[in-house]
Amino acid sequence: MAAAAVSPASPSSPSSRTGGAPDGGVLSRPCYRFEISADASRATECEVIVVVGHKADLASAFDKLSGLTDGTSALLTAMIADTPAPSAAPVVRETFMGSRVIVVMLPEACSHHNCPAHPHAISKALSGIAFSGPCMVVAAVHAPEYLPAYCVAVAKAFPMYSRKTGAGARASRRTAITLVPSGAGVTEEALDAVRSVCASARIAAALVDAPASELHTDAFVDIALKVAADSKATSTTVIRGVELRDRGFGGLWGVGKAATHLPALVVLEHRPAAAAADAPSICLVGKGIVYDTGGLSIKSKDGMPGMKRDMGGAAAVLGAFRTLSDDVSLTRPVYAILCLAENSVSDVAMRPDDILYMYSGKTVEVNNTDAEGRLVMADGAAYAAKHLNPGAIIDIATLTGAQGVATGRHFAALYTNNPTLESTVPAIGRATGELCHALPYCPEFFNAEFASAVADMKNSVADRANAQSSCAGQFVGAHIEPFVSTPGNSWLHVDMAYPSFVGARATGYGVALLAGVVRHLSAPAE
Repeated sequence: MAAAAVSPASPSSPSSRTGGAPDGGVLSRPCYRFEISADASRATECEVIVVVGHKADLASAFDKLSGLTDGTSALLTAMIADTPAPSAAPVVRETFMGSRVIVVMLPEACSHHNCPAHPHAISKALSGIAFSGPCMVVAAVHAPEYLPAYCVAVAKAFPMYSRKTGAGARASRRTAITLVPSGAGVTEEALDAVRSVCASARIAAALVDAPASELHTDAFVDIALKVAADSKATSTTVIRGVELRDRGFGGLWGVGKAATHLPALVVLEHRPAAAAADAPSICLVGKGIVYDTGGLSIKSKDGMPGMKRDMGGAAAVLGAFRTLSDDVSLTRPVYAILCLAENSVSDVAMRPDDILYMYSGKTVEVNNTDAEGRLVMADGAAYAAKHLNPGAIIDIATLTGAQGVATGRHFAALYTNNPTLESTVPAIGRATGELCHALPYCPEFFNAEFASAVADMKNSVADRANAQSSCAGQFVGAHIEPFVSTPGNSWLHVDMAYPSFVGARATGYGVALLAGVVRHLSAPAE
């Protein structure tokens, strides 16, 4: 694929017509410098040290802090000796050894659907601690296969994005956080493998936290191209504005044409040295709705705030691409396809009753302009199926509120044509700490929900009580036939609407999960 020339924004371009970051970049002025190290010798320089792990595993972490004071390990062991191992919620103990030392004992109870590292408990506990000055987190790793879950959970507790201006904000920008994992199997090679995914998850979360006044579609394109350049991407393609309309991307154009910053499709390619010329690719498709007003089917005053997060899927895809570009073990080409648009309102906005001509060749009657994510995703997935020689297409999106009803706040919902992936992807989710669970896959039930009298299909379901999250995934799948029904091809849809945030903050969900799934699919068959 030839690289497309993309001109930077000029003073008269759309990206100069709305207020952005005063220093010119979404990822500028980050909070918390974060690093992962095997060396805890700088613990004596830290104001706060947090030791986190299961009670039975804490000894290895205490040993890492032997330089704090005489008998550090014995003193810390004695401090928790009479504290029962918690069953459901973490227990916190605190002491002072020249530095403030906080011990977080993780719960012992863990169901077969949860991650034994308890990543949500780790992130929540760390988020409740005030950090200023140099800080260290020592994580006692329960088992080496869960090292990514521990590390990503700690990384997610220290968000990068902030536009606060007070003294506390200035202090957070100076604060260095060092994560020191401990335990059997924690080698320098293993730490190298998780450094990139932790950094990428924090970047993804920062993008999701940024408002659309900074992260509009043009800014997102610029960031994606910067990631591509830093990652030495094999090729980049950007299709934007009226070119989308002219080339048949009716879904992406229809959703985004009303906004000041017009829609774009960004395609990044990473072709590993070990990939054969004809190796089927793995395509990651991300929903990038930088703001979702609902369009003419407009959201309420309570339902609209937070809709800056509707580009979490594209952020996860970009973060995963950044991480995977460092992986020399991959044997298949990897593509990141970012479907970027703002679902806005104007005199040219997409209307209910409009008929869109999709990139798949299908026609769609619009019956809900607030079911826009599936329209942009369908175009992106269809582009992948037609042009990128895929063996696997994975799309990820903050797609439906119904996902939270189906699988809750901690588990993303999976919809896939591949029964094997229904079991392997949740296992990868547990290993990475990004939990997920399969939805029922039944196109013969769900396609009927989109019946239209005047087009091939509508964009929203007839019966909102009939497996909405599965149906939304099926809408995307309908636009990549016959790819989905061809034996040997894998399609995985990930709806991560609720796991993408906790409270007012983004989690960076999806980076670690996608990277793990791509590595699994790229591994040689046993």
